[in-house]
Amino acid sequence: MKIAIIGMGYVGLVTAACFAEMGNDVRCVDTDEKRMENLRRGVMPVFEPGLEALVSANRDRLTFAQNLPEALQSCEACFIAVGTPMNGAGGADVSHVLEAAREIGRHMTQPLCIVDKSTVPVGTAKRVRQAVQAELDARSSNLSFMVAANPEFLKEGSAVSDCLKPDRVIIGTGSPEAAALLKELYAPFVMNSEYFLLMDAESAEMTKYAANAMLAARISFMNEIANICERVGADVNKVRVGIGSDRRIGFQFIYPGCGYGGSCFPKDVRALVSFAQDAGYEARLLQAVDEVNARQKHVIAEKVTARFGPDLAGRKFAVWGLSFKPDTDDMREAASLTVIGDLTAAGAHVEAYDPKAMGAARESGLKGNDRVSYAGSKYEAVRGADALVLVTEWKEFRSPDFYEMKEHMKHPVIFDGRNQYDAAQMEKHGFEYYQIGAGRPA
Repeated sequence: MKIAIIGMGYVGLVTAACFAEMGNDVRCVDTDEKRMENLRRGVMPVFEPGLEALVSANRDRLTFAQNLPEALQSCEACFIAVGTPMNGAGGADVSHVLEAAREIGRHMTQPLCIVDKSTVPVGTAKRVRQAVQAELDARSSNLSFMVAANPEFLKEGSAVSDCLKPDRVIIGTGSPEAAALLKELYAPFVMNSEYFLLMDAESAEMTKYAANAMLAARISFMNEIANICERVGADVNKVRVGIGSDRRIGFQFIYPGCGYGGSCFPKDVRALVSFAQDAGYEARLLQAVDEVNARQKHVIAEKVTARFGPDLAGRKFAVWGLSFKPDTDDMREAASLTVIGDLTAAGAHVEAYDPKAMGAARESGLKGNDRVSYAGSKYEAVRGADALVLVTEWKEFRSPDFYEMKEHMKHPVIFDGRNQYDAAQMEKHGFEYYQIGAGRPA
């Protein structure tokens, strides 16, 4: 099948590579010419395990087109995968989606299935249809087209696998023709039709927000429980096992920590609150999910100042992990930004290390913070440090050489924002160990 995809960000590029892997001819379009030129040279705009290799293996089926009219030639479907950043009111800004729809309407030359892949508020598919139709009317064209919502459920760090082997594919459309075309396109990904779900566009759009809000709520719930545990003498690590063993609950997304971040959970929870409000409903639970998460990002720095005092001038802290989660270089709304901001605001110097995100930190996330420096390795970061603060649970942080760390640190103190280590073992190694939701061993 011949497909065009507008938007070569995280979702668009992964989707394009995976469609090409299944034998489709995929034309890729983006307004960022530098990004497109880099992609033609094989340079990825994001770090994602397996993505570069997948793009390289499918160069003959991936075209990084110069413009949309060229890309749309002979295409059967065009996916819109542009960004939907937060607007000033906390909702989703769909202006890029609607502009892409207008561009499609200006340049399409044959019947087309237009697919919303971007995360968009309920009702956007209708607005896309109206935008395309308005452009066709302006051209006095009677070309037919179909619109479908096809939300993505990719997790950064495992996006390629998620795309190639999805839990489910959701298609929202009132068009039997669009449903049949997309079922054919996705057949190699979803061999069992039980996981190909058809519904109306509004329900498909809502499903994306509901899924992310549910997962975010589980994280904030567990962090709320962790904070209570700490105050009443319980151990949240044991509580987590206790409740996760209940099959109705399970273990996914109930790990306590220093807050969630990324491009999806924070934005989507706030957008859902915003368009619920526009519909006349106050989403109090979702507001609380966001508020708990924002507060949780300050917990680690509060533990540091409780231990070392409110004035951290003259002290150095090593920070392991900058990205919002492992296996990505994405720092959008990462907990590290708040943790480091709090520490440096109190006068501390931070020496940070992350396997992939230090470039993003220098260029955007922590740009301009002259109290932050960057280490070449995790062990370099802890040399002379008053304490280590672990923020992102990269695999290489799971089993470090604690003897080497203790030898080179000024004080053997660890603040663990992801509860990676065993408290009793840390005590045996001679460390003061502070974690989320549990006191230090007696």
